[in-house]
Amino acid sequence: MRPARALIDLEALRHNYRIAREVTGAKALAVIKADAYGHGAVRCAQALEAEADGFAVACIEEALELRAAGIRAPVLLLEGIFEADELALIVEHDFWTVVHSLWQLEAIEQATLSKPITVWLKLDSGMHRVGLHPKDYPAAYQRLLASGKVAKIVLMSHFARADELHAQSSTEQVAVFEAARQGLAAEVSLRNSPAVLGWPKIHSDWVRPGIMLYGATPFEEANAVADRLQPVMTLESKVISVRELPAGEPVGYGAKFITDKPMRIGVVAMGYADGYPRQAPTGTPVLVAGKRSRILGRVSMDMLCIDLTDVPEADLGSTVELWGKNILASEVAQWADTIPYQIFCNLRRVPRLYSEG
Repeated sequence: MRPARALIDLEALRHNYRIAREVTGAKALAVIKADAYGHGAVRCAQALEAEADGFAVACIEEALELRAAGIRAPVLLLEGIFEADELALIVEHDFWTVVHSLWQLEAIEQATLSKPITVWLKLDSGMHRVGLHPKDYPAAYQRLLASGKVAKIVLMSHFARADELHAQSSTEQVAVFEAARQGLAAEVSLRNSPAVLGWPKIHSDWVRPGIMLYGATPFEEANAVADRLQPVMTLESKVISVRELPAGEPVGYGAKFITDKPMRIGVVAMGYADGYPRQAPTGTPVLVAGKRSRILGRVSMDMLCIDLTDVPEADLGSTVELWGKNILASEVAQWADTIPYQIFCNLRRVPRLYSEG
């Protein structure tokens, strides 16, 4: 059997969720959209259900998968409905839904619902992606109440630059939000992972930890709370071939790496078809036989090459950690000029093996 695999530490997942609760004192929706950022939404939800205040997914398809697996906790649809007929499923399965546009509000007003629903009313406070304009926000809140079809409203917005700890954007967005919600009696939800970790003064009755659940930092700089997170996924494989090459020999497609001395090269069963970033350059760190080494040359579809020159104990069958508890996903992402969100979400083909730590 091909040795590439992703090891998922569910106790680390719970540890990271508890940090979100501890540092904010707020209720927390565990964000498990995009198949829990590649970690497996059902298994992650099952691991967290006993203590999570609820879950957040992108769309109703992801929410229905959780209900089919027996998850009964609240589930919020972060993108809300795409068609009015989804409201019947929201009622049937007790989902919560974001309302971020006037047409979604109108769909609720016009729908025949057997019981009222919970709505998270989203304000565009400056990200300019989705959300109601500040001038429409108070009236939308009043219309939802007047409809008689809403049991509870949570007021929410989303930060565009909370991962930039010295930017003023988040403070400016909070000011827009506070002005728009004046006189509206409801709980609020503002803080995503970077705001949970790096913006402790922002009030939020509900927080929405996402990337931090999986043990990766959203920041490019050190952060004391982020340093307490535990990586949940370890992506690993094994050395399947060893080459002894003299100086001046090319390695991999396009001859992007040429040996500058006699070198020992290991071939690893891992490639971009597994989700490892193709753009990861020579020098991207790996751990082989318990020692740090590096990738050499281009990542190919099913294989990549690593430097074994200074790791004489590594040989055929040696375990290679591509990212995990020793080689952080955020470090790999920086080398590959991407973000840990993307490399987690790109995981495919590799079997996931779950453990309690």
